[in-house]
Amino acid sequence: MHRRAFLGTAGATVALPFLEQLAPAQSTRPPRRLGIWTVTGGTVIESWKPREAGALGDRLPSILRPLEFARDDLLVLSGLSHHGRSEGGLNAHEHCSLLHLTGAEVVRKVDGKLVAGPSVDQAAALAVGSQTFLPSLEIGLAGHENKYSFRAADVPVPFEANPRLIFDRMLRGRRPVVPNWTARASAPPPAPTGTRPDTPDRSVLDLVREEANDLRRGLGAADQRRLDQYLEAVRTIERRIAFAEERQRVEARDALHPGPSRLTVPGNLPRENVPIWQITNPVSRDPERHEEYIRLMAALMVLAFQTDTTRVCTFACGSDEALFPGVVTVGYETHCHTLEHQGNAGRVEDADPIAREALRQIHAWYTKVFAETVRAMKAIDEGGSSLLDNTILLYTSYMADGGHGTRDYPVVLVGKGGGTLRPGRHVAYQPHTPVANLYVELLDRMGSRVPRFGESHTSPHRRYDGRLPDLT
Repeated sequence: MHRRAFLGTAGATVALPFLEQLAPAQSTRPPRRLGIWTVTGGTVIESWKPREAGALGDRLPSILRPLEFARDDLLVLSGLSHHGRSEGGLNAHEHCSLLHLTGAEVVRKVDGKLVAGPSVDQAAALAVGSQTFLPSLEIGLAGHENKYSFRAADVPVPFEANPRLIFDRMLRGRRPVVPNWTARASAPPPAPTGTRPDTPDRSVLDLVREEANDLRRGLGAADQRRLDQYLEAVRTIERRIAFAEERQRVEARDALHPGPSRLTVPGNLPRENVPIWQITNPVSRDPERHEEYIRLMAALMVLAFQTDTTRVCTFACGSDEALFPGVVTVGYETHCHTLEHQGNAGRVEDADPIAREALRQIHAWYTKVFAETVRAMKAIDEGGSSLLDNTILLYTSYMADGGHGTRDYPVVLVGKGGGTLRPGRHVAYQPHTPVANLYVELLDRMGSRVPRFGESHTSPHRRYDGRLPDLT
């Protein structure tokens, strides 16, 4: 069977069978989403972490204070750390970024290539990605030495920094509609298309299965694997086409009877073909442009969740190289990376107090912009619950502090995760509990029942049998 003959057969296929496993889940409530909002440079922990565990008090720590209106939606976690080691000459920023969402035991550089482990966002996308147009979105300024998302240990996922390209990828060929989750839940599942041997709607693989089996007998082991990979790639395309066709039918019904919320489609996207440096360079120099950029990217994340374009999004927010004139009101230094080093030390009391106050102001500024997204998601009605109610937003950083620390990471979960979280509290875990334990819990709530993740069971500081108690 020649490659040309195979492709000719594929091109002659008139229709594709509907695949039952791709039918929209018949649920009585909207789906859960996972959003990861990660800023740079850690935090100032004494201005982030509440003094006492338990119910959040009348006044949040200063960095979290912009979230006062959502106090009952916040779950502050403390005591979580990464313990993975580095090999192969990683610098400190690479070390922290590779551990960030992977919780890996070992991260390394091999022949100049960064290697870590599967990241929590990609593991979640593997669990729910077949139910949406995009398995996941990775957006923002991550890149170069900062890589956060990995499909496999040696397969980093690139982040897109251009809002125009993100918007086009999300909605190419689609008109955005608000899902009517109530109507979807009550609609009968679509019936599978018949696939009798004499009908034209047989799949490509069905048509060539016999030829492939004949060919396999004459191949060596390596070529058999290549053939299997090729056929599986074709099957994957079939599945995505079948899914897209069914979603188009569902969204056509939603367009006639949309859900109760209204869509807000960003109108300030960059023009097409604008060089990326014209978009990102002003972000690092001007806090006003920086804030506009974050708002636009966050609006795209909200739109992607609201339209069920994806249920997993990771937003790399900010830059270590950004300047913050006007945001920083103490001292003379406004360069974030410089302040990260001046404002951190082995002991807090040994750090430069002016630089540390400048860092506190920067992170309070980040939270102020993040809070706008929380407010927007809280206002989106999904039929008796809000978009925020059905989401887990992880607000964190790729470092524990600007001194490349990996102990006591800043972690806030916002939202109720479809009723799987009990917010309004500060939960203090035993010091050095692996962050990987949190990732096991997040994946469990996204439908991936993984028994372990990263170093959750192998760290010398393993706790709680690789889980986190008292989240629900």
